[in-house]
Amino acid sequence: MSVKLQKFVKAALLLTVLSIALAACGSKAAQDANAANALEQIKKAGKIRVGLMGTYAPYNFLNDKHEVDGFDADVAKAVAKRLGVEVEFITGEFSGLIEGLQKDKYDALVSQVTITEDRKQKMDFSTPYVKNAVNVLVKSDNTTIEKLEDFKDKKIGVGLGTNDEKYLRDVAMPKVGTFEIATYNDVITSLQDLNVGRIDATINNVFAIKPLIEKNHFDVKAVGEPIKEDFAGIAIRKNNPELLDAINKALAEMKSDGTFKEIFQKWFGVDPNF
Repeated sequence: MSVKLQKFVKAALLLTVLSIALAACGSKAAQDANAANALEQIKKAGKIRVGLMGTYAPYNFLNDKHEVDGFDADVAKAVAKRLGVEVEFITGEFSGLIEGLQKDKYDALVSQVTITEDRKQKMDFSTPYVKNAVNVLVKSDNTTIEKLEDFKDKKIGVGLGTNDEKYLRDVAMPKVGTFEIATYNDVITSLQDLNVGRIDATINNVFAIKPLIEKNHFDVKAVGEPIKEDFAGIAIRKNNPELLDAINKALAEMKSDGTFKEIFQKWFGVDPNF
């Protein structure tokens, strides 16, 4: 290869490397701009797309008019009002909500998404807006399960993809010994299976299961003390500081002006629990 040709090849390679680097920088800049403008995009659209299950009364469910209703829904509406936009509710199974958020199907999740260190790696959370106590539930005539340690060799139901499922696998099973885990896409089916004896127990938030038990006349009961307490927050895609700040400001205003207390009493009949 001649000296001139070698110089030409080196120059071409250098230009290629520089082009790739500039393209990468441009892509990074575009991503940063997109993240920074998330709040602006929501305001421009005039709505915030909120993902939730729609099957988890009294937190979020479809009412008799087939409208999304519940504690989460009211919180989302109050936040949206303070952002100056409307809410578009999009329902889906809990196991797909986080992926949907990451794929830009939703702007935020307001669906009892428990704040955990693992989830913080994938998305950002607002300040907590509710504390939930999780109890063990069994059939009313069950006398063999009174606490977590009684799960050994039993069949336990839990929501698919929930923090409760992770707790059973990562915390409960190593602590108490092997037991079978049956996963469900909605709470009502797990309670139905518990009621007819297909599973020995389930774990869930007492606020969530009380209206379902009463409405469907399930012959089940909560036993023992809460096995854990969780905090839920509004989840958004990472690196959206303006949107996160605006949501946190809205929640703070709701707590200070009495709106949050009013919503909490409406759905749970008690004052906020933290």
